[in-house]
Amino acid sequence: MQIFRSIAAALALIASPVLVAPAIAADYTIDNSHSSVLFKTDYLGVAPFWGRFNKVEGQFSYDAKSPTASTLAVTIDANSIFTADKKRDDHLKSPDFFNAKQFPAITLKSVAVKAGPRADSYVVDADLTVRGVTRRVTIALAKTGEGKDPWGGVRVGFEGELEIDRTEFGITYMPDGIGKKVAILFAVQGVKK
Repeated sequence: MQIFRSIAAALALIASPVLVAPAIAADYTIDNSHSSVLFKTDYLGVAPFWGRFNKVEGQFSYDAKSPTASTLAVTIDANSIFTADKKRDDHLKSPDFFNAKQFPAITLKSVAVKAGPRADSYVVDADLTVRGVTRRVTIALAKTGEGKDPWGGVRVGFEGELEIDRTEFGITYMPDGIGKKVAILFAVQGVKK
């Protein structure tokens, strides 16, 4: 009888790593051509003002069954800011705003991911760096779709939103005319590696 207990215990030990194997997240590269990063802030207390960044790159790992195994790393080219007015775009690249010559990259790197309140929603805590200043932010993220593309690749899409206080990143120009709060909205597609 003792031998059967020993065999059973040995089998349990051998099988247990299989039963509790860590989740393996799939890795994706962000497709800049099919991703968008927009921002919105108040202008003169009259109406919201919108702009966008035209160059975004990065990668993420995604595991729907174990969101905590997911990660996100995004780089936005500050020089790609676009508001449909070259003079304004040049001013936004200047030291009054993004100081894009000295700080050409805006980065976002996740530190924790967890399931959100709804199906396919997530809450991402991340470090956002703008003008060399890093602040912890929280992003509400939702999966928008997943599937094969016409070229045999696998894609997954997400959209999200966060709000920052621009003055916390050293962007203090025109505090009474331009809103301190800035909403950042994004939609990304990732192509599975």
